[in-house]
Amino acid sequence: MFNIFKARLQQGYQTGKFPPAPPNLPEQFQGRPAIDPAKCQQDCSACQEVCPTGAIAQVPGQALTVDTGKCLFCGECVTACPTGAIRFDPKEYHLAAFSRQGLLDPQQDGPPPAELQKICGRSLSIRQVSAGGCAACELDFNVLNTLAWDLSRFGIAVTPSPRHADCLLVTGPISRNMLTGLQKTYSAMPRPKWVIACGTCAISGGIYQDSSECCGGLEKIIKPDLYIPGCPPHPASILAGLLRLMGKDSGSTQP
Repeated sequence: MFNIFKARLQQGYQTGKFPPAPPNLPEQFQGRPAIDPAKCQQDCSACQEVCPTGAIAQVPGQALTVDTGKCLFCGECVTACPTGAIRFDPKEYHLAAFSRQGLLDPQQDGPPPAELQKICGRSLSIRQVSAGGCAACELDFNVLNTLAWDLSRFGIAVTPSPRHADCLLVTGPISRNMLTGLQKTYSAMPRPKWVIACGTCAISGGIYQDSSECCGGLEKIIKPDLYIPGCPPHPASILAGLLRLMGKDSGSTQP
């Protein structure tokens, strides 16, 4: 027992300084994708052809857009683009949006749920459900409870019971085998209640969007109040989205 306490004291303070300091992102991190209209050749469809989820589309009369709700952040479009018009910003981890439209254009994002910020601005209880996920999104959410992130310092807790939850955080493409369990979990939550779609699969179905065994994303079952894109989303992206949902200043750790 003494050796355990000694080792812990030698480790020192382990929690990262995010926020207010920027997170320590890995070199391979793919931030928000963007297309430069000045470089994009409108008659070229190379990026659309290689995109495995059809995340790149062209609105009539407008330039190509990337739907981060469908994007796997694989980077294949960057390699395929002959003019270098597509890039991922490795420093942009603020990817969450309050509306589906906000995942196509952050400037058109909707407002945060005012009732949630009024009731849960100081503390938020989350019930997490993996609806057929591969465990990647689940692991990146669970890591927020480790010493490196210490989710509880923001007043955010994960509860095993939906009856104690304010929010339902869903990962996975909503497989048909998990549909009943997801619906029962949501029904067991007290009102008011809110829903978070975490990861590309939960938002749009991801690579399983056309599978007959999946429901093609959470929006067809329950309307989410927060969308956190990524495959999987980085813990910093998840935490930044949760803090925005609560109306907390991203530059402060104080409730």
